[in-house]
Amino acid sequence: MSNRTSTLKSESKIWELDRRHQLHPYQHFASFDKAGSMVMKSGQGCYLTDEYGKRYFDAVGGMWCTNIGLGREEMADAIAQQVRDLAYANPFVDMTNEPASRLAAKLAELAPGDLNHVMFTCSGSTANDLAYRVIRMYQHARGTPKKHHILSRIDSYHGATFLAASIGCKPDDRISEFDFITDWVHHLSSPNRYRAPDLNTTDEDFCDYLIEEMEQKILDVGPENIAAFYAEPILGVGGVIVPPADYNRRTWDLCQRYDILYVADEVVTAFGRLGCWFVSKDRFDVQPDIITCAKGLSSGYLPLGAAIISDRIYEVMANDDDRFFAAGLTYSGHPVSCAAALKNIEIMERENLFDNVNEVGPYFEKQLRTLLDLPIVGDIRGEKFMMCVVNVQNKASREFFPAEVNIGKRISDHAESLGLLVRPIGDLNIMSPPLTMSREDVDFIVTTLRTAIEMTMIGLRSEGLWRD
Repeated sequence: MSNRTSTLKSESKIWELDRRHQLHPYQHFASFDKAGSMVMKSGQGCYLTDEYGKRYFDAVGGMWCTNIGLGREEMADAIAQQVRDLAYANPFVDMTNEPASRLAAKLAELAPGDLNHVMFTCSGSTANDLAYRVIRMYQHARGTPKKHHILSRIDSYHGATFLAASIGCKPDDRISEFDFITDWVHHLSSPNRYRAPDLNTTDEDFCDYLIEEMEQKILDVGPENIAAFYAEPILGVGGVIVPPADYNRRTWDLCQRYDILYVADEVVTAFGRLGCWFVSKDRFDVQPDIITCAKGLSSGYLPLGAAIISDRIYEVMANDDDRFFAAGLTYSGHPVSCAAALKNIEIMERENLFDNVNEVGPYFEKQLRTLLDLPIVGDIRGEKFMMCVVNVQNKASREFFPAEVNIGKRISDHAESLGLLVRPIGDLNIMSPPLTMSREDVDFIVTTLRTAIEMTMIGLRSEGLWRD
């Protein structure tokens, strides 16, 4: 932190209030106590402006979520009008509101196959949590109550509730101070080709290994005990991991063979990040039993998530006149959040934003891969508006820097000083920009990120932490 920045922060009342009183997600206590937070004041399109007037291109897209960009007046108008008309309505049992009903119908229209029933939540975490309630009721209702085990994967992320965090398995998140469900949640190997056990194996052999492992796990646990498989089509927080070709379809085939429900966690991938509404069917030829979503559903303007459920599941749950779904949230189907989502979807359709993703996305991929000539860039992976730079100490061995080097954060700090926000996660720098990003924006990102990485290498050399 520069002396000027340090002085400015020490004079900021908001910075001090935040430092003293707010506990942030993933806050590192010691460094936060010294440096505090960046205080953002405004946002427009792809840009954020801090309280000192410095402008940043937000290549993170908020938190994978500002799909239509910030500061849209018609979003503000739709939200304000709904507050005036009906700020809240009880969603329980037999009461509803117009925005929630219209949005449920719209999601049923957009979702693939027979995914025609929607339960709204406040986030992706609660959508994944709620999906398990649906799964358990379905298995009981169909006479298979023993089926309660869950399959998931290492490097997956499914949320922050106790259950969702247990289903996910991002290794760095599994800190000793937290507890996790371990007896009926099982994790398969990560489909991360860059970290395959045998670096010389082919993509096809690696995929075969993963599928064989999954089938063996099913047989070990017993298909009569396994309720569902949770899968991100492309793993997001775990490192923007694109599974090998045919992997997603082959895992779905196994689920079909062994009577296991397939839950597609599309909290990140849905609503345009890869240029379509939902990627499970359009990109990977998978028809899920449940899709969970959030983030781009409202483009971050208001909190909202959803679990979209198949007719088959719903009809089995509803086949007893005395049965009721004993779960719900105060803010399920919140009318203002749902009004925001409806307007958000309208904007995406009207402006053909997916066309932009499908045009600019491949250019983003191509230009980012030019960074592979840098000595510490080991891999560039992802698709379209969901990309990741993997930083390594040794490209030949794929050895990471020691954790204490905090390489991703070093690079993101330099990028920030140059007016670019990228997200550091360990050795990675992740980008998920708004769907409005242009080719000129891509050029700025890549040029700036190159400079930030070069600045980082200079610092590492001077500290004796790395050499060519």
